[in-house]
Amino acid sequence: MKKQFLDSGKIVGTHGIRGEVRIEPWADSPAFLSAFKTLYLDERGETAIKVRSRPHKNITLCKIEGVDTIEDAERLRGKIVYINRDDVRLDEGVHFVQDLIGLEVRDFDSGALYGTLTDVLRTGANDVYEITRDGKHYLAPVIDEVVREINIEEGVVRITPMKGIFDDAD
Repeated sequence: MKKQFLDSGKIVGTHGIRGEVRIEPWADSPAFLSAFKTLYLDERGETAIKVRSRPHKNITLCKIEGVDTIEDAERLRGKIVYINRDDVRLDEGVHFVQDLIGLEVRDFDSGALYGTLTDVLRTGANDVYEITRDGKHYLAPVIDEVVREINIEEGVVRITPMKGIFDDAD
């Protein structure tokens, strides 16, 4: 089941004396998180905060409405910030990592189960899916030749594995 509010970063400190906070973004870039005018401090979306944000190096600097002193900002340190899924328009074929974790990974042709997608690693050239089966971890590059279909609604990723990814590969 897709979560409506997605954890997207963590307040890791303050910036300046006027109540700005530093957010470590858990998104593709600090600019992505900076685009939001409303963030949430809980996964149910009950605590909305109005914000003005800007990217700064690998962090997002954020001014929260009503937080005007360094002491107020310091009280927010360690809080997770969430975005509302409805506030984002993803390009076709792009998915939230949180939607991918837990999907079954199956063979594209035979339907054989390889395991569960347990992590998405960012390597620079392409992402890599960590697939876990019976306590063992396997890595599959996220390239068109390997990842053939992602169906969030069905809860499955269909792949054509490269030779050597799994112990029983040809």
